[in-house]
Amino acid sequence: MAKPRITDDVGIPAVRAVERTRDETATAVRYLLQLLAERVPGNTVEVRVPPFGAVQVVEGPRHTRGTPPNVIEMDAETWIGIATGALPYGEARIHASGTRADISFALPLLRQ
Repeated sequence: MAKPRITDDVGIPAVRAVERTRDETATAVRYLLQLLAERVPGNTVEVRVPPFGAVQVVEGPRHTRGTPPNVIEMDAETWIGIATGALPYGEARIHASGTRADISFALPLLRQ
């Protein structure tokens, strides 16, 4: 069963909240991951924001088993920052592995 879609009227206020609760942080992260997956569909790069969510994006070779070869992982505040343009991708503390582990071309998703 597919995950329920986070609507703009729920996601945008969570992203724009100045001081977020854990629930608002979770909603903001998942909403921005959802936007990324919609704008850059595919299965080549896995973007992880533990413990809140992960998506596979970018067209190309499909990954199906084990650890994906192209992974980008970061904490929630970093993800929200780069996804909204508040933090430049090149300055963010991101763990990336794999030759295609770069999503800077797709960011920012929203302007804060």
